[in-house]
Amino acid sequence: MLHGSALRQAITSPGTTPLIGIYDMYSASIAAQHYNGFFVSGFGFAASHYGLPDIGFIAWPDMLAFVERLRLAFPAHHLLVDIDDGYVDHEVACHVVQRLERTGASGVIMEDQRRPRRCGHADGKLILPLEEYLEKLQLVLSSRKDLVVVARTDATEESEILRRAAALAETDADAILVDGVRSVAWIRKVREVIGDKPLLFNQIAGGKSPRLSLTELSELGVDIAIYSTPCLFAAHGAIDGALNDLKTADGRLPDTRETGSIGVKGATELLEKNLSRHHGNRRPARV
Repeated sequence: MLHGSALRQAITSPGTTPLIGIYDMYSASIAAQHYNGFFVSGFGFAASHYGLPDIGFIAWPDMLAFVERLRLAFPAHHLLVDIDDGYVDHEVACHVVQRLERTGASGVIMEDQRRPRRCGHADGKLILPLEEYLEKLQLVLSSRKDLVVVARTDATEESEILRRAAALAETDADAILVDGVRSVAWIRKVREVIGDKPLLFNQIAGGKSPRLSLTELSELGVDIAIYSTPCLFAAHGAIDGALNDLKTADGRLPDTRETGSIGVKGATELLEKNLSRHHGNRRPARV
C-alpha cells in the first residue's frame, strides 16, 4: 500500500489516530518502539536542526533530507510532515510536495499564515487572504498523487475560524486543522462546520489548546491527534538533569548497571533496528 493511502486508511478508521512529534533520528528511533506514526514537527525541526525558534527559518531542502532519512530507517511508519506555509511561494509549495511524496512522506500540513510566520500556539500570527491560500492549496492538491494533504488555518478571530474551516472543508484536502484552538467548545464548533471531513487536533505542552486524552478526542469527533513536541521537551528536561547530576558528581558518570539508565549497549541495540537489513523482521509499534 502507498504511504498516503495507508495514512488515509488510519485516519478513516474508528477512534483517533495519534502521530508523535519527533525532532531527529534518535528521537524517532525511541518513538518507533511505542507508536506507528510520526509527525515531523516544524517546531522540533527548527530547534534541533538550527537551534532556532519556529518562526520561519526552515529551508525545504533540509526538511526533505530529514524525511528521506526517516523513511529509509522506518519504512512502514506514517510520516506526516509540517511544511509551514509551503515555503512562501505557490510553485515552491507544489515542488516540495512532489519531492516529499517521491521521498516517501505520507502527508503534509500546509498553513494559511503569511510571513513572518509563528508557531501555531504563539501570539502575533498573520494570515493570508482566504482566496490566496485557497489558490495555493488547490495547486498543491493538484500536484499530489496519493499524498495526504491537511489544510490548516491559523485564524484566531472566532467568525473567521468558522468561515475558513467551512471553506477548507469544501476542498479536496484530506483533513482540516484549526491550530491553537482554545477550548473543547470550539473543537465541537469546528467539527460541526466541517461536516464529515476528517479533523486534526494539535497538542503541544504549554500551548493554547486543552490537554485531552485520545478517548476524549475520539468522543469529540477528532480523527487525528498530533503531539508536536513530547520528545523534544522530554529530552530538554532529561539532558539538563543528567548534566546537573554530572556536575554534582564531579564529572563521574553513573554506573548503568546500578541505575538501569541507557548506556552504549542499549543505544547501539536501539539503533541497530534501523539498519535496512532488519526491516523484513521489524513491525511498527501499535497503540
